[in-house]
Amino acid sequence: MARKPRIHFPGAFYHVIARGNRRVKIFRSEKDYQLYVNFLREYKDRYGFYLYAYTLLPNHLHLLIEVGQYPLSRLMQNLQFRYTRNFNIKYKKYGHLFQGRYKAILCEKDSYLLELSAYIHLNAVRAGLVEDPIKYPWCSYRSYVRDEEDNLVERDFLWAQFSEKKKVAIRQYERFVKGRIGQGHREDFYELKDQRFLGEEAFVEDVHRQLNAKPPFVYDISLGQIASEVSSALHLPTDLLHSLSRNRQGALGRAVTGYVGRKLGGHQIKAIAAHFHRDPVVISQGIKRLENKLKEEKGFAKTTIRIEKSLIRNSSRKILI
Repeated sequence: MARKPRIHFPGAFYHVIARGNRRVKIFRSEKDYQLYVNFLREYKDRYGFYLYAYTLLPNHLHLLIEVGQYPLSRLMQNLQFRYTRNFNIKYKKYGHLFQGRYKAILCEKDSYLLELSAYIHLNAVRAGLVEDPIKYPWCSYRSYVRDEEDNLVERDFLWAQFSEKKKVAIRQYERFVKGRIGQGHREDFYELKDQRFLGEEAFVEDVHRQLNAKPPFVYDISLGQIASEVSSALHLPTDLLHSLSRNRQGALGRAVTGYVGRKLGGHQIKAIAAHFHRDPVVISQGIKRLENKLKEEKGFAKTTIRIEKSLIRNSSRKILI
């Protein structure tokens, strides 16, 4: 059966699996694991994706990723190629390190985020490498249950599924994961619709609707133009958006500017952060919180849509994606 083409749209949520060619080890030392993590962190800033969970094992890896404007293929091709090149130089090897094309399952986020995160965090336990996932260092589980500082994994959204209080959410998530230690391999996570989808029929239909409606371009809109429109719509002084203070309204204005900038103009997190003289991690987190706010507050979502429509009316199409 022919392989189906990759599906991309901003907000697409994937379970990514990559294996060593003929089951060879893709990580031979702690430095190898750390190099891959470093590349992930670098490319997160460049391509503006959200990483919810990961586990790196000796001969394969799992990633739980939500993409932004850039397609998953761009990230993975660069990530895998760069890691392979470094691996081959280090170990004097030639040829392919990874087994063919990585597997990318497009998942229904609301239904599968929690279960997939637990499944990925328990990979080292299922492989017999550790008895407790907290003991495995090359996995995002520690970041969730120890609340260690981490600018790689997006944790707030998952924690919020358990409690608004972080400490309570951490305890409940730890119980949630450990309660699944005895489950073993989850075949249902690989029972796909149309070879690509993990979710209900309604989810598959919704994805196809999004693809048919998606404009194949971005707009020629500068971040300055967007910030000006946001200031006007939200009744905020433009100076407040650029202020280095921790004013909440200013932070909200920056988040809206970043969100619209990525969506309509294809601006990268790093460029948005530089525009406001802020840390890229802070900008990324602000945009993520805004996305949750847009889902919960219909009135504010309508305001954001009005901002987008106003900007589109006065802008030309820029490039095909």
